[in-house]
Amino acid sequence: MTRFQKFVFFLALSVPAAAAAETFVYLGTYTRGESKGIYRSTLDEATGELSNPVLAAELENPSFLVVSPDQKYLFAVSENGRFKGEEGGGVSSFSIGKGGGLTLINQVNSGGGAPCHISTDPAGKSLLVANYMGGSTSSYQITANGKLVSSAAGSFIQHEGQGAQLPRQASPHAHSVNVDPSGKRAFVADLGLDKVLIYKLDAVGGRIALNTPPFLKLPDATGPRHFSFHPSGKWAYTNLEMSLQVAALSHDAETGALQVLEIESTVPEGTERKGNSTAECLVHPTGKWVYVSNRGHNTIAAFAIDQETGKLDFIERESTQGEIPRNFGIDPSGKFLIAGNQRSDTVTVLKVNQDTGALDPTGHQIKVPAAVCIRFLKR
Repeated sequence: MTRFQKFVFFLALSVPAAAAAETFVYLGTYTRGESKGIYRSTLDEATGELSNPVLAAELENPSFLVVSPDQKYLFAVSENGRFKGEEGGGVSSFSIGKGGGLTLINQVNSGGGAPCHISTDPAGKSLLVANYMGGSTSSYQITANGKLVSSAAGSFIQHEGQGAQLPRQASPHAHSVNVDPSGKRAFVADLGLDKVLIYKLDAVGGRIALNTPPFLKLPDATGPRHFSFHPSGKWAYTNLEMSLQVAALSHDAETGALQVLEIESTVPEGTERKGNSTAECLVHPTGKWVYVSNRGHNTIAAFAIDQETGKLDFIERESTQGEIPRNFGIDPSGKFLIAGNQRSDTVTVLKVNQDTGALDPTGHQIKVPAAVCIRFLKR
């Protein structure tokens, strides 16, 4: 070996190897039983195996989580009727450390009872909250250091009215809030009103106001719950909790208007509504497929999205290998769908067939008490 070769070899040994990318999985839970708060696992992207979960943050009823677009912060609701001695639930902001650990930044009142869903705008400037029992929507500014700040005005809207099926729909029940790809509008699925409410969003100011048109009315007693945009922004999909269906919607990016394209069942014909309900609805990152979880039936229904019309073609239903799949997430690579089975205290990993969108068991499952939200962070 020449001196030059020895020198090159020495340099190669001296340069530290690049850290392997990691995919952290954050797990929101209900803490009425054994759970203590938010848990963290790591996903093996080659096999779909999850590491044993560890407690990332102690928090009461963190039933829904969201990671900021810049991946620096994690936000979590506390789905309660009271928070720190005041009426309303809570929202917490955490910084995310290099190893995936969480450090509390601050906490705010959600403005209404039982906050059950949160989301950010695409730029990560504002956080929006759906309060289920309060029947309201709140918004907050996200400061440069991840702190949540409520605007003096325009940061809270109380929903009004009732639906057709009493007593379930005797009052508004905001169940989710999502921002369109442009960041100009927020869409709130209200189960109690059978409506998707549409708000104009000032993301920098953290303020919301009613849009024109102000809502999409869905059929009576269907109960829209969650809402997911196609990456193109041309279509959106909302699962109807009470009627066991999913609605495909067209979206006008100029006005925010929504129109129903079609409504499809997520369960086999003849399935009784009693003891069954849909829960989560997500579009795959590629925009090719949409998935809906069926509680009671304990399956994920998969549909192909027609890329010309936005309409749906049924693919299959795959078991979640547990009871009451309240929530699921799709990892950033789009290879795995991970379902949280609330009643059986399990988290199940399914593999997404990249050609057909069908789901296949991986054999990987971990125990997490009352797992009800799955979120990812890839570093």
